[in-house]
Amino acid sequence: MKKILILITLFVAQLVQAQGNTSFFNKADAFFKTYVSNGRVHYDKIKADSSSLNELIDIMAVAKVSKSNTKDFQAFYINAYNLSVIKGIVDKYPTKSPLNIGGFFDNLNYTIAGKKVSLNGIEKGILFKAFPNEARFHFVLVCAGLGCPPIIAKAYKPATLEAQLTKQTKLALNDPNFIRVDGKKTKISQIFEWYAKDFKSAGGVSKFINKYRTTKLPEGSKLSFYTYDWALNKA
Repeated sequence: MKKILILITLFVAQLVQAQGNTSFFNKADAFFKTYVSNGRVHYDKIKADSSSLNELIDIMAVAKVSKSNTKDFQAFYINAYNLSVIKGIVDKYPTKSPLNIGGFFDNLNYTIAGKKVSLNGIEKGILFKAFPNEARFHFVLVCAGLGCPPIIAKAYKPATLEAQLTKQTKLALNDPNFIRVDGKKTKISQIFEWYAKDFKSAGGVSKFINKYRTTKLPEGSKLSFYTYDWALNKA
């Protein structure tokens, strides 16, 4: 009986937590629909009126999340990363690249769920630390550079997250500009070079790519990396 009560208590706690973040997901969804189009961000419009972005930043700061509620946790931090990237750009806008902003990924900190954390802290110290085998994160975390898979005009939500992760991964890996096949030679994003270890659980980079491609890489294809495009993904 005691174990049943504990399980019920944990379930109720997770349900309350998820319901508590519903407002954040809905407001984030409205924000992305308003300011994102064709995989690019209207930084100029957000700069002119940052009220909706700042409201989301404030909500993120005091949110309650637990990795025991997997999809809520993942969706929250994916949105938190993308919103923090936009906040970092808008605060210094106009700029031509996130790399033109000193310490953009490591030294600029944001308060998220009660803790100060950098962008790399969210990606590596939170998401990949909790879920080291979820390489699909690389196709939904958008760094503000054109070399990154495009940002979408909607929020990632717990109920749709699994489908969204798969969809964005498939879109990236079937994009001829992202995976550039030329006969037996294939040029791929430096994401696969920088984060090669994240794809080991899938059997390596090639197997991971082929898992999501409609047309598989040519047998014995020689992989190389094209230069990452850090130009700003502005609309």
